[in-house]
Amino acid sequence: MNGQNRKDVLPGMTVDIVLKADQKSGKLTRGIVKDILTNSSTHPHGIKVRLTDGQIGRIQAIYSN
Repeated sequence: MNGQNRKDVLPGMTVDIVLKADQKSGKLTRGIVKDILTNSSTHPHGIKVRLTDGQIGRIQAIYSN
């Protein structure tokens, strides 16, 4: 799953996100979803989430559900 569909994302999932500061480099950060911040059903750059450690970014990959 690529993280572009909101229905595929649930709190507690392990995901890779790209932080705003890392968008140019493409560096990914792995964490566990705490909150889903995107309201629309899809987003071409990935659904925006807040991780349990407070970091916010767009999902690039989903590892568990």
